[in-house]
Amino acid sequence: MTPTAAPEAAPDAAASEAVPAPSAARASAAAGGGPVVRTQKLSLTFQTADGPVYALSGIDLTVEEGDFVSLIGPSGCGKTTLLRVIADLEQPTDGDIQVNGVTPHQARLERAYGYVFQAAALYPWRTIERNVTLPLEIMGVPQAERRARAAAYLEMVNLAGFARKYPWQLSGGMQQRASIARALCFDPDLLLMDEPFGALDEIVRDHLNEQLLNLWNTTGKTVVFVTHSISEAVFLSNKIVVMSPRPGRIADVIETDFPPDRDLDFRETQAFIDVAHRVRMGLRQGIADDD
Repeated sequence: MTPTAAPEAAPDAAASEAVPAPSAARASAAAGGGPVVRTQKLSLTFQTADGPVYALSGIDLTVEEGDFVSLIGPSGCGKTTLLRVIADLEQPTDGDIQVNGVTPHQARLERAYGYVFQAAALYPWRTIERNVTLPLEIMGVPQAERRARAAAYLEMVNLAGFARKYPWQLSGGMQQRASIARALCFDPDLLLMDEPFGALDEIVRDHLNEQLLNLWNTTGKTVVFVTHSISEAVFLSNKIVVMSPRPGRIADVIETDFPPDRDLDFRETQAFIDVAHRVRMGLRQGIADDD
């Protein structure tokens, strides 16, 4: 039986106070302590019945507080594997990794990151509000605060008024925005995003890229973002990590200094085109070296 949406409740008066201040957003983030993520000679090999699969090899990477880092490379190069190692979902076989100065396992226990998957992964029987507040329920946060935070973060991702809807009543892009709100609702230091817009059409994807860029500038969060799209990586990031085919290695790290208030028209500028060309050449060189 199809669930019926409950009547819309009045937003909690505390909603405007539910989102922690963005710590002067990225300005103060840049003045913070040590790196959010640091890997040294990180490698991972999967043991299979057909023999070892060398997924990552010698990864040296530093993600500073307030960075937006995109991982880009061909399919199977280890982008998602590296993200999962940061999230303590995979264990490296060699090398070292720290997240906020501790092991990924400890960072996970401290709820230091939010994770946005390729699919929205919303429970169809829960309203959007109750999907967003699920981590808070698990943490034992009181109901009033849960609802206040949900209202605040749904407004931040332009879903105010959809709290009482169900996932099946929202478009794919709206569902992904709800999943981003869920990842942000417990105020993690780090946001890990695994191709969240990969299944969406180009028009919706462009729109969500603009919204995500605005969200990053508003919150000052540190973001590590996996993508196959050169345009997406260059538009969103202040640091682009180009990876080579398996075993995944870092072929190039490109830092940008684009204006934070850029819009999609910025993709037509020479500065954008130059960086996109460098990314493309890095990807081509990695494939050529593999051959």
